[in-house]
Amino acid sequence: MARTYTIVRSSRLAAPAERVWTHAITMSGVNRELWPLVRMSYPPEVATLSLAADQIGRPLFRSWIYFAGLLPIDYDEITIVEFEPGRRFLERSPMLTQAIWQHERTVEPCAGGCTITDRVDYRPRVAWLGPLYPLPFGLAFTWRHRRLRQMFGTLE
Repeated sequence: MARTYTIVRSSRLAAPAERVWTHAITMSGVNRELWPLVRMSYPPEVATLSLAADQIGRPLFRSWIYFAGLLPIDYDEITIVEFEPGRRFLERSPMLTQAIWQHERTVEPCAGGCTITDRVDYRPRVAWLGPLYPLPFGLAFTWRHRRLRQMFGTLE
C-alpha cells in the first residue's frame, strides 16, 4: 500500500481576507497562481467555487491539468466536501495519478491582512512512484505561494 504524503505552505499577505478569498475560490485565480507551471481546465459555468449545499460532496467537474499550459499530465475530479464561505474549503478529489488528493485552503484575517494556508494530503495510485511526487507537488505549492505574495504583497 502506498503511503500518504503531506505538503503545507502558508503565507501572510498584505490584503484583506475577503479579497484573497474572492481570488482563491475562482478557477482563474487558481490558474494565475499556477502559471506558467500548469493550467487547469474548467467549464465556464463553474468559474467560481461558491457552492450550493446540494453540491457539497459531489464531483463538480473534471479538470485536466496541462503542463506549461499545453501537455495534459493529469486530471482532477474537483469535489468540495467542506465549504465555509469566506474562510475555508476542503477538496477531496480523485486524480488519475493519485488515489487520494485532499487540498484544504484556509484564509484567516490578521492585523494588516490575512494568512493563507494550503495543506495537501495525497496518496499515489502506484506506490513505488510515491517518492517522486513530493518534489513537483512541493514546488507547485511553493510557486503558488510565491505568486500569492507577488499579487497581494507580504506582511513583515
